[in-house]
Amino acid sequence: MVSPSTYFSFVVFFFCSSNFAFTNAAQTTSPFKKIYAFGDSFTDTGNTRSVSGPAGFGHVSSLPYGSTFFHHPTNRYSDGRLVIDFVTETLLLPYLPPYRGHKGNASHGVNFAVAGSTAINHAFFVKNNLTLDQTPQSIQTQLIWFNKFLASQGCNGTVSSSPGCKAVFDDALIWVGEIGVNDYAYILGSSVSSDRIRELAISSKTRFLQALLKKGVKNVVVQGLPPTGCLPLAMSLAPEDDRDELGCVKSANNQTYTHNVVYQNTVQDLRNQFPDAAIAYLDYWNAYAMVMKNPKKYGFKEPFMALLWNRRSSLQF
Repeated sequence: MVSPSTYFSFVVFFFCSSNFAFTNAAQTTSPFKKIYAFGDSFTDTGNTRSVSGPAGFGHVSSLPYGSTFFHHPTNRYSDGRLVIDFVTETLLLPYLPPYRGHKGNASHGVNFAVAGSTAINHAFFVKNNLTLDQTPQSIQTQLIWFNKFLASQGCNGTVSSSPGCKAVFDDALIWVGEIGVNDYAYILGSSVSSDRIRELAISSKTRFLQALLKKGVKNVVVQGLPPTGCLPLAMSLAPEDDRDELGCVKSANNQTYTHNVVYQNTVQDLRNQFPDAAIAYLDYWNAYAMVMKNPKKYGFKEPFMALLWNRRSSLQF
């Protein structure tokens, strides 16, 4: 099993390279007192619950989810912790409560990410008959939630214009996790082109980031997409001759790689527009590829092994 320090080294590297104010997990004080997180299932710590989410998401409230670290399901899409959990640990902060379940105590931040979420508004997928009974939330929905949260904290303007906003954003890290994988997944087998999805998804994420930066936030991490051709859905649907040097689906990975190149250019444009903000791009693609190229080095015996769960007994491979 990959240790937290090994897994988080990718995050530390990118934070340090972007002049964020900490160096490693051995520190005794944190430069950030709170985190506001956004994204999809890669970041969701409980906003999609089986009691309120779509039928296709009920499994997350059952084992083996949460079995290796929390020892019970936590509505995370993992058997243990997510990257955002390692972020909070390294910053000496408690795990982020999900927005839908928080009880008013947000002194260390809130997580707005929701599994199944898209970068593009849900109406686009409804219009093209691509809903697949998935969550209707998008990154713009999360922005609406965030604005409601800000209002509840007395923040109705910008950091400079409102003491309430200053209290919310002071010493805060904005974490925009991976979002966009679902957008590409939902168009599989449809007539909607990946170029159209890339254009709409990056435009939506850009508007989202601009809205946050205009409020006066200063420290933002944005995460690129992973090699989506290595995900089970792509591996199961693509022909066997569609493979790259990682052993994953070449066409899907090329699609995601192009998305990341365009997105990084957009992030640079935002840095130019908001020179007072520190905006770090977290290179999920190369971190993921590094593990896939040398899995044993990072504690994985078989990178493509499928995992099944037998409710009566135990894990099956």
